Amino acid sequence: MPLGYAVAAQAAIKRWFVLAVNIPASVPTAAGRETPVRQTYRGPFAIMTILFFMWGFLTVWNDILIPRFKEAFTLNYFQAMLIQLAFFGAYTIGSLAYYLISIVWGDPINRIGYKNGVIIGLLLAAVGTALFYPAAVILSYPFFLMALFIVGIGFAMLQIAANPYVTILGPEQTASSRLNLSQAFNSFGTTIGPVIAGWLIFSVFNKAGTSGADSVKIPYLCVAGVFLLLAVAFTFAHLPNFKNVDHLPRGAGAIRHPHMALGMVAIFFYVGGEVTVGSSLINYLGSPAMGAMAHKVAAKYLAFYWGGLMIGRFMGAFALSDMRRWLRHTIVALLPVAAFVVVWMLSGRANALHYGVMLGIMLVAFFLGESSPHRMLVLFSAIIIGLLLTGIFSSGTVAVWAVLGIGLFDSVMWSNIFSLAIEGLGAFKSQAASLLMMSVVGGALLPPLQGFMADRIGIQASLVVPIISYVYIAFYGLYGYRAGRKETAT
Repeated sequence: MPLGYAVAAQAAIKRWFVLAVNIPASVPTAAGRETPVRQTYRGPFAIMTILFFMWGFLTVWNDILIPRFKEAFTLNYFQAMLIQLAFFGAYTIGSLAYYLISIVWGDPINRIGYKNGVIIGLLLAAVGTALFYPAAVILSYPFFLMALFIVGIGFAMLQIAANPYVTILGPEQTASSRLNLSQAFNSFGTTIGPVIAGWLIFSVFNKAGTSGADSVKIPYLCVAGVFLLLAVAFTFAHLPNFKNVDHLPRGAGAIRHPHMALGMVAIFFYVGGEVTVGSSLINYLGSPAMGAMAHKVAAKYLAFYWGGLMIGRFMGAFALSDMRRWLRHTIVALLPVAAFVVVWMLSGRANALHYGVMLGIMLVAFFLGESSPHRMLVLFSAIIIGLLLTGIFSSGTVAVWAVLGIGLFDSVMWSNIFSLAIEGLGAFKSQAASLLMMSVVGGALLPPLQGFMADRIGIQASLVVPIISYVYIAFYGLYGYRAGRKETAT
């Protein structure tokens, strides 16, 4: 690449990042309006990426717990999937409580600030992960579920505070780009999470003569320490609070907007679909039709699924940005090439070639989606439906890589749905975030449903459950995102 071209590319990327995190800071006036003041929030934005990484890193450990506890407690598929019910059910209960409080007393985040909301969430997550130790000592599956429920409550608070916080750390028109970048670091956590968790839980702490559940004690205790340290770090970090004590809207304002209400359903199905596929992957890869892969080996392949979300979100951060078109296309094209090279180096030629097919399809889909969050939802949903059907009706290598490739196309859905749903809601954004987080209950309900189906028709055929999810998401991208927009704009 010529030196001048490289310098121009570097300068443009720097300009995009600066523009993405320079926002008109809001200052309340006596009339309740807000006066824009230009300020740079690159530091706070960088700090928030650490938070996105950590909750992604731990959330995906549930996928390791499912086969581990299925063996340790002799569970069927439905009972093992209660892990996701406890975790994501907590999101719903915590978010519902937040929403009810906001209706009666006004938005809590507006009172305490985004920073304090993050700290409270981190402390709750630390308590929940620390409880894994006594749960393993007394060997109680219900105790584990309770601990996961507390972690889920903490993560609900983190997400209610962090997602809208990132959207206001820059102009609204690039909110999807910023959320995709933050979610990319979240996906970096979900990519290395199953590899590290699988190594620790299935190898390092999986000692002969002890229960399988005993192997989770030390890993989760260490994670609890990390969350506690993060809470202390955030306490002393210089982060703007963005709280507005003079304007605390009460009532159910957010849910009155049709595009917001339909967005809740889209989040329900997106999280349900993503978690259902991820939760079933190790058992899916271990089925006879897929080659009866050992759990320890399958845990490593899980990184392809979650790593796909990371790759796609980095691509989405640039594809939905406002940088020059030629440079945007160049970066979006180079990212899957870089991913292909990394996979070749770390996992070998055969895996790189199989995954490369998925990367090529994704690149075409990104160009067809061209800077349009709703168009991407439609295209990516259609591709995922095709991949799921392939996973159901074929076997062996084709089926394996079709299902592993779904992560690539799940990548931009959360940030695109979230930003489209809260667009134009103004002071109701935190309330809307609590409603959207309530909809994460899809991750609690759909995996047990799929487990119920797997017990009856087999793990492969049970992939019909997430297909329903992506049919609705396609609908939201076609129509739901713009329902009632004239009302929203007034």
